[in-house]
Amino acid sequence: MRINEAKRRMLEGNPVLGPVIGLGAPLIAESFSLAGCDYVIIDQQHGAWDDSNTLQAFRAIMVGSAVPLARVPRNDYASIGRVLDQGALGVIVPMVNSAEEAEAAVYATRYPPRGGRSWGPFGTGGYGPDYGDRADDEILLLVQIETRQATERARDIMSVDGVDGCWIGPMDLARSLGADYQSAAGAPEVEAAIEGVLTVCQETGKIPGIYASGVAKRRLDQGFLFVTVCHDEALIVDGVKRILGSLRSDRG
Repeated sequence: MRINEAKRRMLEGNPVLGPVIGLGAPLIAESFSLAGCDYVIIDQQHGAWDDSNTLQAFRAIMVGSAVPLARVPRNDYASIGRVLDQGALGVIVPMVNSAEEAEAAVYATRYPPRGGRSWGPFGTGGYGPDYGDRADDEILLLVQIETRQATERARDIMSVDGVDGCWIGPMDLARSLGADYQSAAGAPEVEAAIEGVLTVCQETGKIPGIYASGVAKRRLDQGFLFVTVCHDEALIVDGVKRILGSLRSDRG
């Protein structure tokens, strides 16, 4: 089976970098993979993805260097199994607030006896005939830590066998804490919560991940290993604004 290089590198203590893709365009996902990203996240929770273009995106990502991952809409057995059957080599599960919810994600992700995933992959042929024997080891499971409750229970969540690590959502975390992450007053409380989760991951031997658009270097320096560096829509809009601003300023 194809080795999940992103997972292997992180387990060896090396960081990986990639985008989250929401616009529903498989060719954008392919372009990021060809550009040298370690992984590409297909965002089914907040993106324009359905069964058809998700399957296309996973195959497009495989053209390049990246590992295809998916953020599912919810912590749901059928949703998780569906993206894995389509060819995702990793799943990000949003709003996991307890060990019990983390255990449910594991159950949906791993085949028996490690979990309860149902057999029936149809988009994994490119991974080799031994997919069924090795999928549990190669698939990456990250649960999202993005609420006050989750940060308070982070050690219990990260201690669940079968959870490989977490992906912190700073914006939702800030809202849950009642803090304005963009202000000098609100940022310290959010940063303290983020650092607390990072410490838990390091102490439990789990992969610390975070959405880090605009602050990726700082997150790498902190010790995060799964660092999401941009979102496709924001990257396009920001790029166009820079071009237009430069041209308009040149013309006075």
